Amino acid sequence: MVTVPADALARIPDELSPADAAPMGCAGVTTFNALREAHLPPGSRVAVYGLGGLGHLAVQFAARVGHEVVAIARGTDRQHDATVFGAHHYLDATAGDPGRALAEPGGADLILGTVPTSGPLSALLPGLRLRGRLTLIGVDGGALQVPVAQLVMNAQIITGHLTGTPVDIEDAMRFAAAHGVRPRTEHLPLGRAGLAVDRLRNGQARYRFVLEP
Repeated sequence: MVTVPADALARIPDELSPADAAPMGCAGVTTFNALREAHLPPGSRVAVYGLGGLGHLAVQFAARVGHEVVAIARGTDRQHDATVFGAHHYLDATAGDPGRALAEPGGADLILGTVPTSGPLSALLPGLRLRGRLTLIGVDGGALQVPVAQLVMNAQIITGHLTGTPVDIEDAMRFAAAHGVRPRTEHLPLGRAGLAVDRLRNGQARYRFVLEP
């Protein structure tokens, strides 16, 4: 048994299984809120950098809201998945300059950085539109190199974002239930939690692990 404050709980919609709801308390609400707080009108261009546990949900939420979605990842092995999740375009970050590739069709209104590394993010800044926003969700101990003149002259925003409240989690789950957003999960018994952690460290998660008793 466990006792928790009532205001720390979130009600799960009947349409979501416990396994589908589990990632919504972290990856789901984080990406949902990051999109919502950007206050973009439907039809805006949203680029999602990284197609992992966070990114695959960000692509789905952005597509269901009605945005034009560009998924950016290293290599082409996730291109098919990106299309299934709802991305309209896919950029292989190893095949060229992703910032320039984003800029060619007019740039992105929002770039969501979902990878836990800051190194490649500076290269994406040329891909922002006038008044565009780069929102950082992935975290590491690095630094971001920012061309200040570009930031000022284009009135652009760089911001961080961290999860949400239980009420936000309920909002994310209700939206997911109504619009068919589902995490892609791999289930392991609780006794194999160590294996799940090892595979996460090695980049072998596709896309979220759910541990079951």
